[in-house]
Parts: sequence; C-alpha cells; structure tokens
Amino acid sequence: MTPELPEEDQNLPLTAHLLELRERILKSLLAWVGASALCYWQLTPLLNFLLKPLRAVLPEGQQIIFVAYQEAFFTYLKVALICGAVLASPVIIFQAWRFVAPGLYAHEKRFARPLILFSCLAFLGGAAFAYFLVFPKAFRFLAQFGGELLEFKPIFRDYISFAVRMLVIFGFCFEIPVALAVAGKLGIVRARTLSKARPYAIVGAFLVAAILTPTPDVVNQLFLAIPLVLLYEVSILVVWLLEPKG
Repeated sequence: MTPELPEEDQNLPLTAHLLELRERILKSLLAWVGASALCYWQLTPLLNFLLKPLRAVLPEGQQIIFVAYQEAFFTYLKVALICGAVLASPVIIFQAWRFVAPGLYAHEKRFARPLILFSCLAFLGGAAFAYFLVFPKAFRFLAQFGGELLEFKPIFRDYISFAVRMLVIFGFCFEIPVALAVAGKLGIVRARTLSKARPYAIVGAFLVAAILTPTPDVVNQLFLAIPLVLLYEVSILVVWLLEPKG
C-alpha cells in the first residue's frame, strides 16, 4: 500500500524553503509594524480600555501617575506594539500556516485548521475572563490593602505590565483543552488516564489559582480555579473524541 504523502510535496531545496521563510517573516513583521502604527494612532481609546478596571477603584479625581521622564512614551510604545501584535495576529498566523501547510498530510490539515481557530478563541476567552471578571475584584482589593498607613498612587508603567502579564497568563490557562486535545490526538494521553487523574487535577487547579491570582481572596481564587476544573472536564471529553480508537 502506497504511503500517504503531503498534498503539496514539492521537494523544494533548502534554499527555497529559507527564502520562503524570509518572505513569510517579512510579511508578518510588516503587518505587525503597520498594526502597531495604527494602534499608536488610536492609543487613547486603547488606553481607556486597559485603564478602565483600575480607574473604577480610584477615588474621584485621582490620576494614574508616571515617575520618570521617558516612562509615558515607552509605555505608550509598549501598548501600541502589544496591541499591534494582537491586531496583526490573523496575518501572522496565516503566514505561518502558508509556510507549514505544504508539508502536512491531508488529515493533519483537517485537524490543524479547527485547532488553530479554537486555540485563538480559547486565548481570547481567557484574557476576556481576566479583564471582565477578575480585574474588577482584584484591583478593588489591592487598592484598599494599604489601609490608613499608605496612600494608593498607581504608576502607569507598573499597571500596564501587571495587566498585560495577567491577561497573557489567563489566556494560556484557557489553552489547557487545546493542549490536551493535541496530546490525545497523538496518543500521548488518553481520556481514561485523565479521568483517573481528576483529583490531582482539581488540587492542581486550586494551587495554580492560588499562585496566579493577584489577591489572597478565596473568592478571586475560585474565579480561576473553577474554570480550570471545568476546562479539564471539557478536555477529557475532547480527548475521548479525538484519541485513536481500538
């Protein structure tokens, strides 16, 4: 029986692959730079969106401050570059796909297309979960933590770094079903194994929540731990559907 070959196996020389890789990287960089320039042009609404959870807990009239001459400019640039990467991500993902796809088998392409889509949606879902549900409670708690001894004056650079880091962490946490789905498809893990490991996964979810949640408040930790447990249960179902049968 003839082995299955990639649909577009062109047997190109190494130099041709390197030239194509350079072209894909160049197009991705141009998309990123263009998107970042657009984000810098529309920086005010982007900053208003990012700062909204913090402003909601500040006393009326209190401003967010910066403490170094160059801090505001470089933080603006950082926000523009990060938002530009998000805005240009469809182009970057498409260029990566166009480079990798010719070497994939037909069944691998059928699996990879929805995998990429669900991976992006899962990451955005995790970031949205952090922004809309975790941030309001976390910042309200942290803003009041100083008590009567300390006055809360948030620094612009520190807040942006903290917020972006938390958005990324929550986004990756929501990638658990996608990662386990790939492992199940490759036969690395099986649904039966994941089901037996459920008690350890629940304990792990609460440990991760305790480490990653910015406040020691149990309620805020539950906001991350419970979704992680639910995502693990979804992962078991997805792995059962995708794992090799027989």
